[in-house]
Amino acid sequence: MSKRYEDQAWQERMRIKLDINNMFSENVGEEHGYTQDDISNMQTQAENAHQAILAAKEEGTLGFMELPETHQEIAAEIKEFAQNNAQQYDNFVVLGIGGSALGNIALQTALNHPYYNINEEARGDYPKLFVPDNVDPVRLKGLLETLDLEKTIFNVISKSGGTAETMSQFLTARSLVVEELGAEAVAEHFIATTSQDSGNLIKIAKQEGIKTYYIPENVGGRFSVLSPVGLVSAAFTGIDIEELLAGARYMAQLCDTEDLWANPAYLNATLHYLADQDGKPMSVMMPYSHSLKDIADWYRQLWAESLGKRVNREGEVVHVGPTPIKALGATDQHSQAQLYMEGPFDKVVTFLEVEEFKEELEIGFGYDEIAGVSYLGGTTFNQLITTEKKATELALTKKNRLNCTVIFPEVNEFTMGQFIYMYELQTAFAGELYNIDAFNQPGVELGKEYTYGVLGREGFSEMKDEFDARPSKDGNLII
Repeated sequence: MSKRYEDQAWQERMRIKLDINNMFSENVGEEHGYTQDDISNMQTQAENAHQAILAAKEEGTLGFMELPETHQEIAAEIKEFAQNNAQQYDNFVVLGIGGSALGNIALQTALNHPYYNINEEARGDYPKLFVPDNVDPVRLKGLLETLDLEKTIFNVISKSGGTAETMSQFLTARSLVVEELGAEAVAEHFIATTSQDSGNLIKIAKQEGIKTYYIPENVGGRFSVLSPVGLVSAAFTGIDIEELLAGARYMAQLCDTEDLWANPAYLNATLHYLADQDGKPMSVMMPYSHSLKDIADWYRQLWAESLGKRVNREGEVVHVGPTPIKALGATDQHSQAQLYMEGPFDKVVTFLEVEEFKEELEIGFGYDEIAGVSYLGGTTFNQLITTEKKATELALTKKNRLNCTVIFPEVNEFTMGQFIYMYELQTAFAGELYNIDAFNQPGVELGKEYTYGVLGREGFSEMKDEFDARPSKDGNLII
């Protein structure tokens, strides 16, 4: 594939843009909007946050910022491995959950044919992709009994190899492979994406002779889509992962400034932070493109797990964090929009708009005598969905509701790489504004530890005792 992403003119044409007009008081009213002075007054705080981010990067604790540069050679190796092996398999299955799955799904939805798995012509010689992202027994069994295991490769993704959901998926899939194809087939039908130096999965991979890719120790799950966590499945489905990283590098350059007015990641974080402080903690992401539907799901984890924290860096109880919500235009104009238009003034809506869709589809003609139908004939679905976005944007603005738009010139690997990096950096910057650790998840760990204890994992017996001593249910309150 030609390296179009190296052309500077093309890069500029493909630059995603942040439209924040409707975050300001001249459009949404003084009670809800902001002034340019409000932003400028945050500049000193922004400079402090910027210096903290640079220091953390220098210390090696913000690994996601390094990936666009450090993983260029790794991406080339992954791409070569995929090209040499993809034709051997009909199915590629990601065994992982949360940060080990959502980015994979988002890339697939955005960058491949919408019916990739059932459209052989669009798929070409690449395997179908399946990402269960859960341990629901009905769904998982249904997948495993549907697959031809001889034509299936599984990518097991867990840094520690201790994630209960992922390792239970792996144990089950491995058992089926051994039963049907023999123990010697495990190395041919599994990839391990894990820590290089520690954890259970790397031990298993070495023992079984499984092809292995490494997750950098300083990259957490929800920030890992530009590492082998997301790159391997993307390469196996024909996505140009080198262009994806190039987009991230381009956005990193754009964001290499402490000037709020020049840095889209910092500016967007600042506006959302100000809104949260003003009683608008609900952050809605609403793509007007089905291809971007699942990037909103990825964003939801990134924002929630990173910024929802009980204590700040000084250990003071603060209970902060905006609540991310995913929606889809135009679908949710008929579902959630009524609440956004006339409900509480507690939300910021971020639209994702696409200027040029991959396809154009004309609306058919008919029923000339019915004016309420015939007006649609001869226009395109492209015009319809874009107009609906702009109309919803205007309606929200007229009702004094904060909203902004991220504009994609088109949805491709380069623009997706930009968006991913921008939102990851935006999240790190927001963590500085909130004065919390955006890279841990203690609230998630407690639930995991109870599960470990109940299922008998060594070292968690006290958690089982605590679980067993939980308050009994009052049957009178189960109606």
